[in-house]
Amino acid sequence: MKKCNRQLLLLFVFLITANCFSAPKLSKYIISSPDKQTVLQLELGTELQWSVINGGDTLLTPSVISMQLTDGTLLGKNPRIESIKREAINKIIFAVNYRKKEVQDNYNQMTVTLKGDYGLIFRAYNDGVAYRFFSKKKGGIVIADEEVNFNFKSDHKAWIPYVRDPREGDNFQTPFEIIYDQSRISQFHNDSLAILPLLVDLGNQKKALLMETDLEDYPGMYLNLNKQTKQGLKGVFPKYPTDERIGGYNDLNFWVSKRADFISKTTKPREFPWRVVFISKNDKELADNDMVQRLSAPSRIAEASWIKPGKVAWDWWNNWNISHVDFRAGINTPTYKYYIDFASEYSLEYVVLDEGWYVKHDILTSSQDIDLKEILDYAKSKNIGIILWSSWHDLDKVKEQAFAKYAALGVKGFKVDFFDRDDQKVMRSCYDLAEIAAKNKMLLDYHGMKPSGIQKTWPNVLNFEGVKGLENVKWAHDNMPPYDVTLPFIRMMAGPMDYTPGAMRNATKANFQPSNSMPMSQGTRVRQMAMYVVFEAPFQMLCDNPTAYRKEAECTRFIAKIPTVTDRTVILDAKVSEYIVTARSKNNNWYVGALTNWDARTLTVDLSFLPEGQYKAEIFNDGINADRDATDYKREEKILTNKDKFEIQLASAGGWAARFEKL
Repeated sequence: MKKCNRQLLLLFVFLITANCFSAPKLSKYIISSPDKQTVLQLELGTELQWSVINGGDTLLTPSVISMQLTDGTLLGKNPRIESIKREAINKIIFAVNYRKKEVQDNYNQMTVTLKGDYGLIFRAYNDGVAYRFFSKKKGGIVIADEEVNFNFKSDHKAWIPYVRDPREGDNFQTPFEIIYDQSRISQFHNDSLAILPLLVDLGNQKKALLMETDLEDYPGMYLNLNKQTKQGLKGVFPKYPTDERIGGYNDLNFWVSKRADFISKTTKPREFPWRVVFISKNDKELADNDMVQRLSAPSRIAEASWIKPGKVAWDWWNNWNISHVDFRAGINTPTYKYYIDFASEYSLEYVVLDEGWYVKHDILTSSQDIDLKEILDYAKSKNIGIILWSSWHDLDKVKEQAFAKYAALGVKGFKVDFFDRDDQKVMRSCYDLAEIAAKNKMLLDYHGMKPSGIQKTWPNVLNFEGVKGLENVKWAHDNMPPYDVTLPFIRMMAGPMDYTPGAMRNATKANFQPSNSMPMSQGTRVRQMAMYVVFEAPFQMLCDNPTAYRKEAECTRFIAKIPTVTDRTVILDAKVSEYIVTARSKNNNWYVGALTNWDARTLTVDLSFLPEGQYKAEIFNDGINADRDATDYKREEKILTNKDKFEIQLASAGGWAARFEKL
């Protein structure tokens, strides 16, 4: 009997002990959107996990988030709450150089401070959620890696921008010019990475756009498959470069030869980039996403009236191929004076001097064929600003001297090319260049780089490439029309894009041929014109040459009238990868542009978005023979009101463009 009692006692002790060492009970904290339709849940156990519910449906299942430090500390392991602060915010952001004058910023916020001098900030909007880590460690930290997971409930279809043709075998060296693949998440390519933003189809017209913003002094995030869930995505980050060398096209790149064992090193307390999920009920909402404006750090330029957006006459795409002149066209003074005359004639704001104006790798010395002072003086007499091109490395190594020198000469800014990376070193440089440029009142256009919020913080950064733009048709048979009607829903939601539209030589699918010297576009003339409305670009190129534009003066005058920043934007109709119809307003006038993929289609334009009154409409339609000659178009004028509704016909890879002038 005593033996039996002893066994029962041992069993009782074992059960209590086992219970003590079992997984700790999860603590759960939620934050809901102002309309209560979106719920972000934080779970604390042995690790940190977040999940998202939208409209009663689970969007993200519990997904681990953490930061691994090089000293072995894991921020997120056995987290213990120190404090929680909740706030409800509803304010207006007055945007600078954006597609809207005002942005509504309405969200609920939960700041969770954890023991160990770190924490997270969570936000819930009616149309999405976001979170970011912060560190309060005074001496700074060295981050070996950051764990970011998006574990979807189902194996959804996604638009995936894979990094293709990685430079020097390093998937983190890319110009961010990427066509989208459509597949299930589980079919994500093995050993591949994708850039952000990335779009996921949730079904029933709902979609989720994965984004990031506020990448100051921190590397960009890439995604690959979470092989444990096989229907989730996880973040991957480039390590810090420790050895670099010049290489690539014309030795204009600065390739990474060796990387450290960490992704980011900090020296003081700071907040880290936002991880964002934008949620749309339909594709019109998807193309009207203001998350980057809401979440990015405020402008650091107190007085920004000197920042002048506008259109740019560009030399490189058209290969300096002007004609009917009495001088040899090329990278020389007479050619640029001809471009300045054209810009002045059509009231464009700028002319860019692209690659070739300076001695190789010496941005402080101009080519012997260029009299830069003569060009600048002539441009000033015509009220045209001059923008200079530079590779990133050539400018970065003499940035203080270069900005000061060229600002004093009257140069208005730089187009900075061949970043082709977004590790911590390059992202730090992006912000440093913007700050030094601002001190010298100079503008910037970043190429080989995708936007991630700096355009709000430093609004003198007017545009970014990071897009497979029109330059690619010079040498490749890329399938551009479907890509063109995918960009406004994904890439453009991260920020403006220097797609460089405006080709006057236009080709049907059957007639298109790549040509470096005499390039053409895929699709119709009116498609090129409509891009100036649909594509956001405060600093917008006219890619073709002045001779061609003068021959097509009717189209050129229309393009020149379209503003590059607007007061309002309304998406009238849209379907990802198929078509989009966008309306924008400036000074009581409205501009509407429509694009389609290779499919000809009929769309309805309802003018109910117009305020009361009569409008003189200048309308450009694809011509009846545009399916045979893509340059064919028809122009017409009408008097219309907001009571009017009509059908428009878009040819294969076609477009439609209109200007509504208030009477």
